[in-house]
Amino acid sequence: MTVKKPLAAIVGPTATGKSAIALHVAARLQAEIISVDSAQVYRGMDIGTAKLPPADRVGPGGVPIPHHLIDIVAPDEPFSVADFQRLARETIDSILQRGHLPLLVGGTGLYYQAVVDPYLFTSLPGDKKIRQHLEEQAQRYGNEHLYEELKKVDPEAARRIHIHDRRRIVRALEVYMMTGRPISAALEWRHQQETPYRLAVVGLTMPRPQLYRRIEERVDAMIARGLVEEVRGLLARYDYRLPALQAVGYKEIGAYLRGEMELEEAIALLKRNTRRLAKRQLTWFRRDLRLQWWEVDPVKMEEMAVGIANYIARLLDINVE
Repeated sequence: MTVKKPLAAIVGPTATGKSAIALHVAARLQAEIISVDSAQVYRGMDIGTAKLPPADRVGPGGVPIPHHLIDIVAPDEPFSVADFQRLARETIDSILQRGHLPLLVGGTGLYYQAVVDPYLFTSLPGDKKIRQHLEEQAQRYGNEHLYEELKKVDPEAARRIHIHDRRRIVRALEVYMMTGRPISAALEWRHQQETPYRLAVVGLTMPRPQLYRRIEERVDAMIARGLVEEVRGLLARYDYRLPALQAVGYKEIGAYLRGEMELEEAIALLKRNTRRLAKRQLTWFRRDLRLQWWEVDPVKMEEMAVGIANYIARLLDINVE
């Protein structure tokens, strides 16, 4: 019988305090953190992704906590969930070889699930003529036209792909036109297989009014820290239509910098879109019945971290510092 590898995770909606709690948990469990955030993989996208600065990646007493899969690609470099799955699983193995516990932390549900569950990604070569035709359609009629076509032939893929992510929309339609089958079939959930890991997974949540207040405060703090300047610098180097720059925070501030709206309107839109993101994240993670949910009390974060660390240690039969 194959012995499963131990793996812990702290996931949940944005602004629930995952990063802060994870630092305490990692320190107590001798864990190394693997970010499961689809925007934190990009270099130069720091403020808008709430990326912890390197100096802050420390536990109680200033103990450094290694963080992985942050700042690994430029915003204009292709990066897929299959790439993330491969890198994350390699990182998990290297952490275990060092005698430490891998701890997934973040809010991107698909990235998390691609690691912990037996998703199989199948590769398929492209067709240059089909892709060129689809690109011409997008140029002529806009992303919305192609997105509506995708919703007809592969609603599951359309649900996963942002309407402004032209590259992935084109790829999904290309696969369908080549094979007659949806690209979502290439992301195959294999029910006959089990996860390769011995899991201890925690979800963080809080009452919605409290979460929404924290989101508004976080957005205001991002603006004060220089989010507008960060986005301005990125747009000076990269095309605003890149999938990376359609992330929440970058899309709205980018629209302001292009003169499409006033700053106050962009900030209000950013807060609304972040609330909607949190709701989608919670819906995604609620489907995973393995998660042990903890309601966050901001004034008892350290106490919660101790409880979560003890819970993980008990499930995985490991020692607590």
